[in-house]
Amino acid sequence: MHSGAASSRETAAKRREKPGQVRQAFESDAGKTNLEANQWVVPNSGYHMKIKAHDRLATFMDDGHYDEVPLPAVPQDPLKFRDTKRYVDRLKENRAKTDMPDAVLVATGKLAGREVTVAVQDFEFMAGSLGMAAGSAIVKALETAVERRTPFVLFAASGGARMQEGILSLMQMPRTTVAVQRLREHGLPFVVVFTNPTTGGVTASYAMLGDVLIAEPGALICFAGPRVIESTIREKLPKGFQRSEFLLEHGMIDMVVHRHNLRATIGSLLGILSKAPATAIEAVAALPEPPRQIAAPAPEAGDELIDAPIGAHAE
Repeated sequence: MHSGAASSRETAAKRREKPGQVRQAFESDAGKTNLEANQWVVPNSGYHMKIKAHDRLATFMDDGHYDEVPLPAVPQDPLKFRDTKRYVDRLKENRAKTDMPDAVLVATGKLAGREVTVAVQDFEFMAGSLGMAAGSAIVKALETAVERRTPFVLFAASGGARMQEGILSLMQMPRTTVAVQRLREHGLPFVVVFTNPTTGGVTASYAMLGDVLIAEPGALICFAGPRVIESTIREKLPKGFQRSEFLLEHGMIDMVVHRHNLRATIGSLLGILSKAPATAIEAVAALPEPPRQIAAPAPEAGDELIDAPIGAHAE
């Protein structure tokens, strides 16, 4: 009995080590270079690692060129929040780490020759949490798309609302929802790409309002996470619950697309939604695809949030 329990603990520990092992395998300069060239998808396994906002745009936009959109200023630490650190200190640390003012980067550029407005949430900045700055950035992105009459593409990644801003963070949910409605009133396409993980108030608001909902393989997409649900209902959830493939099977998203194929897929979709000539759509769809890779097994439920930066929670 004792040896069986020890073996079980060792197996569980190995499962927990998967994300760390992936990182360690590519700590060398050569490994990082190969990963970057492969858009941070692990070769052979096809495991989709998290990708920084600037790297995402560089691989998504035509020729890697884009123009950042200036974002509105918001009050800093209006609640004077402090946990183990002052909120203002957390903001300074994350800005230095990511070279971003907050969790959302907004840019304009071209995709397959078509003008687009793109917003990217960076999980590395306080778990991509939704606060006043991030909410205002999403609203600004939607307004920019309306002003420029362009389609809007969102890459979502978030641990939920930013707890250091309390009710002010939750207010961003209706704000962004109203901004999406304005985009819809102008008949402009809105495509959402769910990346791993997208949870909480982001999933419960603007991220689920796209015309087409795409997800990268193995992404956790939910409101409350699997561990929270299991502890509440005291039942074991099905394997792969709330992952991209599970949600596709149950009709909550429209497609699961490998990161390498996102440019061609979204380019074709925007052509269709914008009523572009058939020849233009076919030209985009004909872009060469990289060799298909075997998808890696999804990490155990909730693993990717274990080391999440303090500041976000799935409500």
